[in-house]
Amino acid sequence: MTLKISTENKIFYKEMLAIAIPVMLQQLIIVAVQLCDTIMVGSLGEEPLAAVGAANQIFIVYIDSIFGFLSGVAVFSAQYWGIKDLKALRSLLGLGYVTVFVFGAITTVIVYWQAPFLLSLFTDNQEVIALGIKYIRIAVFTYLVGALTFVVSYNSRVVSMLKWPTIINALAVVINIFLNWVFIFGHLGAKPMGVEGAATATLIARITEFTLTIIYIYVAKDHPLQASIKEMKFSFSLFKEVIKTAFPVVLNEVLWVLSFTATFAIYGKISAVALAVVQIAMTVTDIFQSLFFGMANGCSVIIGKTLGRGEREEGYKIAQKCIKITWLLNAICTLLLILARGPIVAIYSFSAATNELLYSSLLVYALAITPRMLPYVYICGIFRPGGDTLWSAVVDGGINWLLDVPLAWISVVVLGLPLPACIAVVALAEGVKGIICHLRFRTKKWINVFTGN
Repeated sequence: MTLKISTENKIFYKEMLAIAIPVMLQQLIIVAVQLCDTIMVGSLGEEPLAAVGAANQIFIVYIDSIFGFLSGVAVFSAQYWGIKDLKALRSLLGLGYVTVFVFGAITTVIVYWQAPFLLSLFTDNQEVIALGIKYIRIAVFTYLVGALTFVVSYNSRVVSMLKWPTIINALAVVINIFLNWVFIFGHLGAKPMGVEGAATATLIARITEFTLTIIYIYVAKDHPLQASIKEMKFSFSLFKEVIKTAFPVVLNEVLWVLSFTATFAIYGKISAVALAVVQIAMTVTDIFQSLFFGMANGCSVIIGKTLGRGEREEGYKIAQKCIKITWLLNAICTLLLILARGPIVAIYSFSAATNELLYSSLLVYALAITPRMLPYVYICGIFRPGGDTLWSAVVDGGINWLLDVPLAWISVVVLGLPLPACIAVVALAEGVKGIICHLRFRTKKWINVFTGN
């Protein structure tokens, strides 16, 4: 029996993979740094790893807020790029730069100033808090350059020009890992810096990445993001138009990441060991989930451009294909993570009890991939490019706070369940979200067009 793929499907898969593969690689590169951090910092002990994990949760809240805003802007960018309106695209690029810069500068000051208080939200272990303060007061200076790089990266996805941003991202990772080795352990004549070394390595790598990314954009011939200051002039009227769609996305991301962070903090009430285990398990799971991030971004851009041309029914058919791919990836990633648990645990030199806890927690995270990733693809890959941002924010944020966080609290504080059981209970809420998203998808009410077509 010969499997035949229609010309239409070949075009779809080719276009999706052109975006999905670089995004997957970018995400894998980011996770690779996090994984190396957990291995290198983890060799210092469970408390240092818990400290870096708690500090990184603060960064995740910040960067997910940026992600939410840029996702909202991308609803417009993708549709305008679909009709090749370069003027509007560059105006939106400038809007992203200015908004992210202001937000990033304010956040940097607040996090540096309030680091002790913010870290105390995750644990009452004073050693973990002290180590976290040392880490975050260096790492916080990556917030601004990291977010500005994200603006370029996100718009590169929209215009499907990801080769060099991905190469630069990979180079930054190599620099980060090498400097981790130098600064954490004190090689090549450097003083051993522990967690401060990890933060210093990240800062240097992020500055290098941003610098090279900007150089690339303005050296490349006829790059669509090669905008002048005049073309990127901030427009309050444009901001007001965009924020109507972007604000629900920002709200969605903030509510999601705060609930995610609250759940992480609740796990911290079990022990510092639980924080370390969850940090490792989340990082490892992100490796597999990178496939979904890439695929959802590819679908988002294609759906956005299709709807920008006014092709509503075609946009719906593309979304159906994305869902089928999601189910296939669910099965593959779940199986791979289950099989990888042993080798992953063997990397760390924790106690036998901690290793056993990590092994069982990874099994639960593997089984939770489907309930977590299905709603992610619906919301980020389909509903957002369709402009259905308000509904997505209400459902995603509502379920997170009405189910995820309360279930985590009940599991940990009230029932005193072991960590793997707590993770499993929280995953049930994601299953509910997936069902609701599927019902919304079938109504086609998520399909909106902003380009006048």
